[in-house]
Amino acid sequence: MKSTTDLNMVNAYIPGRADLSPATAAMIERRDALLGPAYRLMYEHPLHIVRGEGVWLIDPQGRRYLDVYNNVASLGHCHPAVTEAICRQVQTLATNTRYLHDTILELAERLLATVPETELAHLMLTCTGSEANDVAYRIAQVRTGGTGVIVTETAYHGFTDAVSKFSPSLGVTVDLGAHVRLVPAPRLYHAEGADLGERFTRDVEAAIADLQRHGIKPAALIVDSLFTSDGILPEPAGLLQGAVEAIKRAGGIFIADEVQPGFGRTGEHMWGFQRHGVIPDIVTLGKPMGNGQPIAGLLATAEVLAEFGKNSRYFNTFAGNTVSCAAALAVLDTIEKEGLLQHAARVGKILRDGIAALAERHEAIGDVRGAGMFVGVELVADRATRAPDRELTTRVVNLMRDKGVLLSACAMGHNVLKIRPPLVLTAEQAAMVIETLDAALTEAQSAAAR
Repeated sequence: MKSTTDLNMVNAYIPGRADLSPATAAMIERRDALLGPAYRLMYEHPLHIVRGEGVWLIDPQGRRYLDVYNNVASLGHCHPAVTEAICRQVQTLATNTRYLHDTILELAERLLATVPETELAHLMLTCTGSEANDVAYRIAQVRTGGTGVIVTETAYHGFTDAVSKFSPSLGVTVDLGAHVRLVPAPRLYHAEGADLGERFTRDVEAAIADLQRHGIKPAALIVDSLFTSDGILPEPAGLLQGAVEAIKRAGGIFIADEVQPGFGRTGEHMWGFQRHGVIPDIVTLGKPMGNGQPIAGLLATAEVLAEFGKNSRYFNTFAGNTVSCAAALAVLDTIEKEGLLQHAARVGKILRDGIAALAERHEAIGDVRGAGMFVGVELVADRATRAPDRELTTRVVNLMRDKGVLLSACAMGHNVLKIRPPLVLTAEQAAMVIETLDAALTEAQSAAAR
């Protein structure tokens, strides 16, 4: 079974398609020689970045690029509270989870306190979101005795061997597992009045039945609660409820992948799953957790973790180290002290409304959607048919880069602009994104008309 698309090739640098300066060409040649062929670069003209500062990335010539794509540094690049916490801790103690230390315990208490409506009771730490989803899947297998996994059709859940088998966005060269079933993502823009919650539930039930028909016991439904790689699909709120009930009736568990939607990005709650009114068995965390310091993990119920914890020794040399825990605590402190949930809601609305207004003069804008500081802009070749315009999307992304604003694209049609700025983006900077997108669309469509 092959993956359906390859989001790694969206907006990628392709050798021979762009005129590069001698210095850039030499650096790419050196990189290829040293790092090999597996890595990818973004944009037709790759960027050389030497410094980050808040919402800005800066090249060797001092040109500043507004970064509205990279949510790893969700508090902004080099946030002082995080860098100071890292420096302070690394000068004091850097050790692992086989010794007692307070930072990991405080971090666990703080994270579990964000989900009081659930039975989530334990924190396990990893270094990456891929590792978190890998461990979550191992726990699901032990808990349920099954192996079957249900994911959406363009999902991305990580790069490990186990997790890549249920990450269809990795493309046709990465085989999906025989134990994996894909369901359509809830695309409201293309739904024609359907009840998406009911439709998604039916699709998950059909996937469960197909697994069972082939002698595969369901282990888990794993969902990115904003359906990020599927095109940023936040609505309608509550649509996951029936699907979660279905997987639990079948003896499986529900894993909420919060690696992209988590840590206040929606502007409504700390975690994306909370807007759907569902109770996960496991919540996986990653990307923005340390604002650049590698730290990820999962929250799990005592019930789902009991047998795994009893029979499976877990140790990860760097996961849960004191320095990463200090960084994650600083992230939580900053979100609270700077009121970033409320800020994300307010500025995110300014961003969405401003882009939606552009649709009055840009026919290519078919839909604008999002939650908080996460916006998807679907570009279409025809509003009546809603056919994706991948070529225009790629051109707009690269024009935005040339004009000093960094974003990317996602979705099966490779036609949804993915705008995911640091939570500290200001209203003035949101206006810059809107103005630049207006200019990029105008230029791209004028060039296409010639």
